Amino acid sequence: MEDTYCSDCRRNTAVVFDHSAGDTICSECGLVLEAYSIDETSEWRTFANETADNDPHRVGDKSNHLLTNSGLTTMISMSNGGANRSSIGRFRNINTPDPDRGLIEAFKTIGVMAERLGLVTTIKDLANEIYKKMDDAKATRGRNKEALMAACLFTACNKLGPRTMKEIHSVTSGGVTRKEIGRAKLDISKHLEGEGVPDPQPPKPADFIRRFGSNLGMSNKAVKAAEEAVKNTAQCDIRRIPITVAASIIYMITQLSDERKLIREVADVTGVAHGTIKNSYKDIYPHAAKLVPAWYANEEDLKKLPSP
Repeated sequence: MEDTYCSDCRRNTAVVFDHSAGDTICSECGLVLEAYSIDETSEWRTFANETADNDPHRVGDKSNHLLTNSGLTTMISMSNGGANRSSIGRFRNINTPDPDRGLIEAFKTIGVMAERLGLVTTIKDLANEIYKKMDDAKATRGRNKEALMAACLFTACNKLGPRTMKEIHSVTSGGVTRKEIGRAKLDISKHLEGEGVPDPQPPKPADFIRRFGSNLGMSNKAVKAAEEAVKNTAQCDIRRIPITVAASIIYMITQLSDERKLIREVADVTGVAHGTIKNSYKDIYPHAAKLVPAWYANEEDLKKLPSP
């Protein structure tokens, strides 16, 4: 064990080198004297000489480039037992103030929202990046933080896998309104214009078909027919919002299969009101021959569609 000058103890003291963290630590007071670059990959190893009440397996956390020092912090503590207790008897906890505490909490909340929606990691990560940019721009102050987090997630979804405002709002704590999320979304566009943040473009009906179809248990063939049908709506003058068009197309396609769905079932999955789907179906019904692909249903099949 080497001796090195400790600024806290004001004398040379024995030091311990933490191989897993790359830190040189004073054995008298526990001060980290030097911090070296470390291996950021997870590290598993077993400490065979640990006492029975300690978990002998240790794993390091992954880094986060959005946080100060990649989110890597050092805490040294003393357990009730342990192989080093005899040689380092006077370790104390080192818990320095975390400048990223607010960001960590925000990322945690965004992560919970993303998990509830079943979103992929890339969407969650993009939402975190958007929030970090807003924080760097000092644009988070005086705003409803949860509304802003939800808006960041909505904006990320807009680029990588559209979700409706209703879906985003459904995974908040309930303390914010859709209107507040909408305002926060506009704030993001205003403050981060030209910084690579996707513009809040409205989604297309086709963006919802596969997910809604999967949740309804539609066959692959039926989903493909719905995707083609929804693209064909561009040829018709159907003045409905994208998610409503998607819901009514899905309802129409399911009526032409052996797996018919009730409007109520489609409404439950899509979040579109029963009456809205019914009225939209009334709009698209006259265009059925143009919308439904011929390989999926012929003229005789189309005659079996329920009248609106």
